[in-house]
Amino acid sequence: MDQSTQYGQMDFNLPHDVVSLPSKGIFYKPKKESLKVGFLTASDENMLMSQNIAKDGLIYNLLKNKIYEPGFDVNNMIDVDIQAILIFLRNTSFGGEYNYSFNDPKTNIPFETTILIDELNYIKPINEPNEQGHFNFMLPKSKKNVKVRLITLGDQRDLDKLESQYPSGIVAPVVTKRLEKNIIEIDGETDRMKISSFINQMPISDSKNLRKFLKDCEPKIDLNKTVVAPSGEKITFDVAFGAEFFRPFFSI
Repeated sequence: MDQSTQYGQMDFNLPHDVVSLPSKGIFYKPKKESLKVGFLTASDENMLMSQNIAKDGLIYNLLKNKIYEPGFDVNNMIDVDIQAILIFLRNTSFGGEYNYSFNDPKTNIPFETTILIDELNYIKPINEPNEQGHFNFMLPKSKKNVKVRLITLGDQRDLDKLESQYPSGIVAPVVTKRLEKNIIEIDGETDRMKISSFINQMPISDSKNLRKFLKDCEPKIDLNKTVVAPSGEKITFDVAFGAEFFRPFFSI
């Protein structure tokens, strides 16, 4: 069995709950509207408290260890479903309250505030996928019809590794490589070398419009929150996922 799927799936008889996926599973094979997810345990604290694990590694290992679905590869998950799983893990372990520290923008005096994570809302995408979870888009400049898909966790991990492989001062081709992962076909052409060649010569207006289209294809959880500082000034921010999402609880 592939190492990316073996750990949590060996534990699918352990205590768990069923988490509904905001995407309704339409991007996965087989389609999954929900996943069995285990609860965080004392042994998970070793990973959550470690200072030697990066954000992407923490999220990947949490998903790998806590999703109890035989044959389900977490590398195929998209952002919105990952966020739903992380929110479930945090809420069932620590509760829905999330404390933040800010500086009052008017007085610069620090203050703390609390938000409720379970109050985050689902945002339906503007564009709907076909039965395969793909989208079609006409590039406005080159007049090419492209079939595209959303970036997965596995894709993002590959892109993160790519960026780290380039030395300081050398620009990693993250934009074009990301488009290579997005684009499945161009006017029916599926040859990866030809698609790569086209992407490298793609007019920048097509690239920008395609990325905007893909943003409108993504189902999302509304992570934007606004709090009021003691001075009455408003602070707007996005809830962040990663180590800081869990670690504040380990100071006791």
